[in-house]
Amino acid sequence: MEEKHARHNAEKKAASRIVYWIVGIISILIVVIGFMTYRYVHSSLEPYDSSDKTKVEVKIPIGSSNKEIAAQLQNRKIIKSASVFNYYIKTHNYTNFQAGDYYLSPAMTLDQIVTQLQKGYSDRKVTGKVLVKEGVTVEEIGDVVAKNTKWSKKQFLALMKNESFMKSLAKKYPELLTSAMAAKDVRYRLEGYLFPLTYSVYDGDTLKDLVTSMVKATDEKLSGSYSTIKDQKLTVQQVLTLASLVEREGVKESDRKKIAGVFFNRLAIDMPLQSDISVMYALNTHKESLTNKDTAVKSPYNLYKNPGYGPGPFNSPSMQSILAVLEPSDRDQNYLYFVANLKTGKVYYSHTYDEHLATNASLDQ
Repeated sequence: MEEKHARHNAEKKAASRIVYWIVGIISILIVVIGFMTYRYVHSSLEPYDSSDKTKVEVKIPIGSSNKEIAAQLQNRKIIKSASVFNYYIKTHNYTNFQAGDYYLSPAMTLDQIVTQLQKGYSDRKVTGKVLVKEGVTVEEIGDVVAKNTKWSKKQFLALMKNESFMKSLAKKYPELLTSAMAAKDVRYRLEGYLFPLTYSVYDGDTLKDLVTSMVKATDEKLSGSYSTIKDQKLTVQQVLTLASLVEREGVKESDRKKIAGVFFNRLAIDMPLQSDISVMYALNTHKESLTNKDTAVKSPYNLYKNPGYGPGPFNSPSMQSILAVLEPSDRDQNYLYFVANLKTGKVYYSHTYDEHLATNASLDQ
């Protein structure tokens, strides 16, 4: 009996030691985690890099929330932590951040950044604005640059052919430009990579700065889609090529997705894409209708004659068209043809060439 009682006491003491040990470990972990959290927060309240006074352009769109602004600042490596920045502005009741284009440096303190955002202006003078419209070509962008900046179209197009500049961009944006750099027979390697937006040109900017901001915008817009592109076993060059065709072939989002589906259906059976947009790009002209001579033009961009995707994009597509390519619809319908009613804009889809001809005939009546 005494032996049993002694064994019970020993087990009780052992259990107590285990409990004390577990409590001790948990207490230590709490202290360690608390200390690490304190260090993280304290570090995040400091400048990102107090020695780096390089000005970085940060665009704050109209209607941006504080969380969106914080995320933008973290992405541009102006602050260390978006969550700590949000906590900081909440505890200090900072409000009234203004939309606009800012030049901020990693050396700035959070107070300095907040002050700048509340002022709502950039510290550099805007000398021009360049609007890149959806569906425009590099040459058309060159016209806009020449009209609204100090640089000529000739200078802009020369930069588009500058391989050294292309390589520097590819090094900076590898996920975006690797497939573009590998493409053959391209007219302009950055065709399709100058995202449709309005770009401010500031005093002291170079033409390379302007073009880099256009490429950077494309990289930022596509950053959330790179994994999807890889999963679908596509390249960025292929996606932007199809998107540039979809951009000009369809207007409504639903039609763009269906047209993307038609293009994928054609590619799946090694059928040429047969897009008029490709022929007009090959001819470097715009036409309402093409002749047989036009569709027979000898050019790698002529997708009536050449199978596959061709060398690359034909214009700067919108994000809607890019997403249409990544999320095509009605693939299971196996449509291979489409034609739009030019008066109403309605697009008709067909399975066979005979159906397509019949639809064309009815539209001509």
